[in-house]
Amino acid sequence: MAEAEPIGFDSTGLKKKERRPWGSIDVLANGPGFRTRRLTISPLKRLSLHWHRHRDEHWVVARGTARISVDGVERTLGTGQSIDVPRTVEHRAENISSIDPLEIVEVQTGDYLGDDDIVRVVDDFGQTD
Repeated sequence: MAEAEPIGFDSTGLKKKERRPWGSIDVLANGPGFRTRRLTISPLKRLSLHWHRHRDEHWVVARGTARISVDGVERTLGTGQSIDVPRTVEHRAENISSIDPLEIVEVQTGDYLGDDDIVRVVDDFGQTD
């Protein structure tokens, strides 16, 4: 089972960047009811297929090409394209490049944005968080 490895902390002591088996997460901003993160997904890696109870997400592909699955529908998105991910809907992002990392800017909104608000359905790495 892989654990997140903290890389850095912001001035409030919150994790700012974490390594994950599929890449890394950088926290860009936090505020009441929102959090913005950069997901960097390594070549040919993907996030778990998962959903959230308390938050919606908006994903913008900042660099690369992604295969995105939302509610069982797959789409390929390139740089500058985006997709909305409503709460309770299964979703996943995958880097389809064998060379370049994929970067997604994720904006979370909702009444609870804790890292434990995730229900994994399928996971390549046996993650529990």
